[in-house]
Amino acid sequence: MSRRTTLRLGGGLLVLAPLLAACSGSSDAASQANAGYVSGDGVVVEIPPEVRAAPLEVRGTTYSGDDFDSAALCGAPLVINVWYASCPPCRVEAPALKAVHADYGPPGVEFVGVNTRDKAGPAAAFEETFGITYPSIPDPDGAVIASMDGSVSPNAGPTTLILDAEGRVAARITGAADQSTLDSLLDAVLEEGA
Repeated sequence: MSRRTTLRLGGGLLVLAPLLAACSGSSDAASQANAGYVSGDGVVVEIPPEVRAAPLEVRGTTYSGDDFDSAALCGAPLVINVWYASCPPCRVEAPALKAVHADYGPPGVEFVGVNTRDKAGPAAAFEETFGITYPSIPDPDGAVIASMDGSVSPNAGPTTLILDAEGRVAARITGAADQSTLDSLLDAVLEEGA
C-alpha cells in the first residue's frame, strides 16, 4: 500500500515541502540495510500554473561528456530525476522511469538524471541494469542541486521534478516515483500546452 499523499500547494509553499517530507527513522533490520541514504516519504506536490516560480536553469556535463542546458529545451516538458546507484528506492523506481521515458520521450518530453554520488562506472552499471537510456549529470559536489533553487533537498534521494514547457517546476515527487503517478503528472503538464 502506498504512503503517497498528494498535495496541491501554492508556489510559496513549495519552499516548505522539503521540511514537510521528513524521513522516518527505525532501528529494524531494513533500516540498517538501507543505512547511508535519506529517502523522501513519497510526497507528491503539484503546483498550479498561475503560482509556479521562475524557470529553473539546470546545467552540467553528462557522464558521456555532452553539455546539458535545460534552457535549450524550452517548449518541452522536462523530467529531472535525482538518484544514485546504491540508493534502494532509486532501484525501486528505475523500472517506472524506464517505462515512462519509453512512453513520453518520443512525443517530446525530455528526461535527465542528476546523480549525486557516483563515478561513471557505478552509474553506467545501474543504467545498464535497469535499461535507463536518458543522460545523467554527475553532481558529487552538489552544484547542480544548488542551482535548482531549493526545489530539491540536497539530502533526500530520490527526488523527481517535472518541469513545464516554460521550465517551471510543475510537480515534485520526494521519494520513489511510481509509473501511474508519473503518467498522471505528465499528462496534466502536457494538457496545459494543448
